[in-house]
Amino acid sequence: MSPASGHPDRRKPYHHGALRQALLDAGIALAREGGPDRVILREAARAAGVSHSAAYRHFADREALLAEVSRHARGELAAEMRRRLNRVTHPPERLAAVGTAYIDFALTNPGLFRTAFAQHPATGGNDGAPARGEAEPFDILGQVLDQAQSAGLLDQDRRPGAEIAVWSAVHGLASLLLDGPLPATGADLDFALRQVFGLIERGLLRRPAEEP
Repeated sequence: MSPASGHPDRRKPYHHGALRQALLDAGIALAREGGPDRVILREAARAAGVSHSAAYRHFADREALLAEVSRHARGELAAEMRRRLNRVTHPPERLAAVGTAYIDFALTNPGLFRTAFAQHPATGGNDGAPARGEAEPFDILGQVLDQAQSAGLLDQDRRPGAEIAVWSAVHGLASLLLDGPLPATGADLDFALRQVFGLIERGLLRRPAEEP
């Protein structure tokens, strides 16, 4: 109860650091709803139940909040990729697993997927850099390709830059499925996945007939 009024105090009692997390959680929820354009610091402050000026104590501007939300979105994508990898052991299956995880995440979490690369350490400054020990989706793909090379399925001369080729193909497919014109359901989706993943495997991985 508020001593002065006798009524319950409805203000949120944020501890040190809790308001920053509350604002980040609100930004993540906004990204889920509408992608990176929806992540607005004023809206996050309103959702957290605090003033706009209070939000500025934790995020310098909208770009700072977006960078953190983007990092979180990439973390969720990376976690999904790792979950899929835990189910398979054979290198070709692991390559397909990370690709399928990427596509499925895009289709089931379009707002977060679009936000994941709205701010990135390669283009958006250090605010969007991963935390220490936190793997990026690109890193996980590189690890899978390294494993394929170690298993003798990927020639040494094909390894440099292989992440760029695979990522471009899979990200391009995800974008076409999300925004058209490719249909993203049923047999049409399965066909598109087989075509792209088959092209990746034929272009990179050594087939049995190629074995020395």
